[in-house]
This record gives sequence, C-alpha cells and structure tokens, in this order.
Amino acid sequence: MSKIGYRLRDLRLQKKLTMKEVAEIAGIAQSSLSYIENGNNSPSIETLETILMALGITMGEFFSEEKPELEPELRRLLDTAKKLTPEQRELAQRLLEALGKD
Repeated sequence: MSKIGYRLRDLRLQKKLTMKEVAEIAGIAQSSLSYIENGNNSPSIETLETILMALGITMGEFFSEEKPELEPELRRLLDTAKKLTPEQRELAQRLLEALGKD
C-alpha cells in the first residue's frame, strides 16, 4: 500500500466514513478510491484534493510534517527536559532507560 493510500484510508476510518461515502462526496468511483487506498493507483493532484476535501482536510494538513499530539504525561516530560542542562538530560535519559529495563 502506498503511503498516500495508507494515510487516506487511515483518515477515512478516523472520521468513521465508508469508502462509498467518501467517493460520493468526492465525485469519484468507489473502485477508484479503493485502488488508491490499496496502493494500486496513484491519484492525480486534482483527485487527491477532492478526496481530501471530502475528508475535511487541506492538502497542507495532509502533507504536514507535524507529529501527532503527545499524551499529556509525555508532553510534561518533554517540557521539563527542555529546561535541563545537557548533563541533566544525560542523567535523566540514563535513569529513564534503566527504569524501562524492568
């Protein structure tokens, strides 16, 4: 499966939409969407844009390099780690690695 197809399928499932629903909204054949999601066909820019519009996201959001939001606990750990000196970060990393081995 192509990366684009995988991401489209993932977005569609997150939004709890069927292939038929997305295809109808996008104005494409359900079989075309199936081929794209399964990596058997690469969509044109125009087709990709209509599918993304049907999913309610922009091309920029789709191709954004942003990582998914971290869990609150991990976000707090990261925020705290940013305030540490390099030596403190090294110590914290070793401590976390030791805790993770248990």
